[in-house]
Amino acid sequence: MVDISLYAAFVVAVLALCATPGPDMMFIVAMGGRGGPRTGVMAATGVATGALVHAIAATLGLSALFSTLPVLYNVLRWAGAAYLLYLAVKSFRDRGGFDGATGAVGPGRRRAYWQGMVTNLLNPKVILFNIAFLPQFVDPSIGHPMAQLLVLGVTLVLIGFAFDAGVGLASGRLADLLRRSRRAARCLNVFSGTVLTGLAVRLIAVPK
Repeated sequence: MVDISLYAAFVVAVLALCATPGPDMMFIVAMGGRGGPRTGVMAATGVATGALVHAIAATLGLSALFSTLPVLYNVLRWAGAAYLLYLAVKSFRDRGGFDGATGAVGPGRRRAYWQGMVTNLLNPKVILFNIAFLPQFVDPSIGHPMAQLLVLGVTLVLIGFAFDAGVGLASGRLADLLRRSRRAARCLNVFSGTVLTGLAVRLIAVPK
């Protein structure tokens, strides 16, 4: 279904990309910092779900719409930035209180999952990345290009999730240690809000 040598090169490239801090990783760090290890992992799961949707869209050719319709790209970009700013405001307003009923601080795990998925889905740069990156490792001569794209997309999602879940777990465990102090908990929320604000500004300031 795929060329083995091309697939091996793809895996190496993906490992290098995933090890480099990016917007998704910073978002997961922010969520793990606010809610703990499990919240960080759930945020990573949400990001992976969004990435899987993007991979399927790229396979079906739907992502090509963003190359031909710049207006659609810009609408999604601004919507993504607005959503990130909304999350940032919530982080800044969170005073670091402890929820005795659930034992959680910051966003709940289910909410972290949905926020991770929506944040990824509203990032048009992920769509353009799939368009530019995945086809480079497809060999049309062996046939079934859509199947090859799907295999590559799923591989990208799985490797990315492995890295992101580890980051979410690590950031959450560190945050648990710091959260014993109410002041430290407040600082974590400010850090989270700052990261989310930076991601929103980056999404707007760097169009592509």
